[in-house]
Amino acid sequence: MARKVEQIRNVALIAHVGSGKTSLGEAMLFNAKVTTRMGRVDDGSSNFDFEPEEIKRKITISSAIHHCDWKKHFINIIDTPGDDNFLSETKLALQGADGVVLVIDATAGVKVGTEKVWEFAEELKLPKLIFVSKMDRERADFYKVVQEVINTFQAKATPVFIPLGAEDKFQGLIDLIKMKAYVYEKDGSGSFQASDIPSDFVETAEEWREKMIENIVEVDDELMEKYLEGEELSQQELEEALYKSIKSQIIIPVTCGASVLNIGTSQLMDLIINGMPSPVERGPKEGVKPGTNEVVKRFPKEDEPFSSLVFKTVADPFAGRLSIIRVFSGKISSDSTVYNPNKDTNERVGQLLLMEGKKQQPIEDAGPGEIVAVAKLKDTITGDTLCDPNDPVVFKPVDVLPSVLSYAIGAKGKGSEDKLFSSLARLVEEDPSLKLDRDQASSEIILSGRGQIHLEVACEKLKRKFGVEAELKPLKVPYRETIKKPVKGVIYRHKKQTGGRGQFAEVHFDVFPLERGAGFEFKEELTGMNVPRNFVPAVEKGVVEALQSGILAGYPVVDIKVRFYDGKSHEVDSSDMAFKIAASMCTKKALQEANPVLLEPIMKLEVTVPEEVMGDVMGDLTGRRGRVLGMESKGKYQVIKAEVPMSEILRYALDLNALTGGRGTFKVEFSHYEEVPPQLAEKIIAEVKKEKEKE
Repeated sequence: MARKVEQIRNVALIAHVGSGKTSLGEAMLFNAKVTTRMGRVDDGSSNFDFEPEEIKRKITISSAIHHCDWKKHFINIIDTPGDDNFLSETKLALQGADGVVLVIDATAGVKVGTEKVWEFAEELKLPKLIFVSKMDRERADFYKVVQEVINTFQAKATPVFIPLGAEDKFQGLIDLIKMKAYVYEKDGSGSFQASDIPSDFVETAEEWREKMIENIVEVDDELMEKYLEGEELSQQELEEALYKSIKSQIIIPVTCGASVLNIGTSQLMDLIINGMPSPVERGPKEGVKPGTNEVVKRFPKEDEPFSSLVFKTVADPFAGRLSIIRVFSGKISSDSTVYNPNKDTNERVGQLLLMEGKKQQPIEDAGPGEIVAVAKLKDTITGDTLCDPNDPVVFKPVDVLPSVLSYAIGAKGKGSEDKLFSSLARLVEEDPSLKLDRDQASSEIILSGRGQIHLEVACEKLKRKFGVEAELKPLKVPYRETIKKPVKGVIYRHKKQTGGRGQFAEVHFDVFPLERGAGFEFKEELTGMNVPRNFVPAVEKGVVEALQSGILAGYPVVDIKVRFYDGKSHEVDSSDMAFKIAASMCTKKALQEANPVLLEPIMKLEVTVPEEVMGDVMGDLTGRRGRVLGMESKGKYQVIKAEVPMSEILRYALDLNALTGGRGTFKVEFSHYEEVPPQLAEKIIAEVKKEKEKE
């Protein structure tokens, strides 16, 4: 069924973990009669948190979408994760929204997660509405939360409803525009009675109404003038100014409630349909013509060419891949063909589905502003554009948050390595903040993500969806070996005389250390006829093989030059094999004499932290043998640049979280190799030997 674009509201619920967004979404569905009883996160009956991993942990892990009709409007509710491990999912999901409801727990106030999701909404320029939740809980303080928002975000947080009581005396809301009180039944039914404001609340209500009017008249010069001249403003003028100032992001309206008791939900839903922009009011979506920088605008109209963005992918072992798209212009219908400019392919659209939590409802077509799922697209992944093949456009998706913690991942059962890799690849399609790599040296599969829980959940999903049991193991640090002093005239003779044809080869090497990062150099400088030149490739091969595994702890040897200048051969007993063995043994002998040392990878680390914990973080980096290279300010944050050995920061994500209360973030990349301090090197070598003995 096609809907009028003007009636659609796409709203994402965002918050710090545990603030009650999912419960709020449940109350909205219940009020709109989509459900006959309120789903609850605590007993696993939620319509949004339905994956087993979510029910087990009682948190949202993956964004879910449901919809409801409210007063002739259609609201798409996008419920997003608040846990730091899964915030990339939240950032991606906001690409489908036209506005956000920021839920803040009345007992906890602004938390680190609140700040992070606020940043995402700012980045996408989404209008915001604040819902102060859990007003029925002990220590609930609405006014303290409002002040915190004003201080933290320098934003015009403007209450349009204030609470009637708090904690166990919380019984409803006061409407500052209509100057009415709404007294609720506390039975979860959501029913309330409108009445006059109780006398002991009148003064507070008048004071906050005054502040609200001061903020909202800024949107209209005429109104401002009227207000300053002391004229009474009509209810209609105030409402129009309020909705206009929310949409133009001059103010951020604040309301409150208690979702589990279903108090305040109806007023929030009214605010959403009146104050949040429709896709039409959000205006055109800008993209570029594929392969050029030419800007293209797509207006939210049915007669425009079709365009959409895939903002989420669900890997379903039965239904295959579900791509969830937000339509920006034109129409898409089932059994049609669309174009994916990111992959330069046409995709066949089979069934279109409307997402209803864990269920889907087949639909015929979808127009501008709608959020729908398309099943079984071949090449399309999260972040891709789907559009009209005859009039293509590419939308730039948001960047996923970087992965910060890596483990080696292995299959528990023998022989299921291949299945592990292909199943992981499908999980990465569903969750782009997971990264999959193979370490060339150790051939381990490396899985990186946003944190410990993120990676554990990935393993649980692997087992549940694809039947693969996997285990996470600490990463092996890719140490290297090298030499410190040149050694000249190293000679090795390989001679084997047993029945039949013998083996004979002799090589003479000079070995030199090279500078860091230079790699390996082989020089053949033979004179005379002692060694036929056709054996040179075998000699080089022998050297290369010997350098695969050094003599200290079996790590590859780097930054070394081998000069092959002489040797001896035998016209019958010499062979490629004999020279290869001689070269390999001669290399090992040279390494022994050339003062071998262990090298470790040094990483370039950029840590962004609030100023007040900067000293602690820098002290911690020094304790990890780190070198601080410099610092710069970035708003109220400090960016510390440092070089730190990889072995010291394998689990840095967890430690930095603990140090900064979750407010620190970091980026890391490989920089160079450096010599390991001698006492540490001894420890590493001893551990490797112990491992080998076990095997």
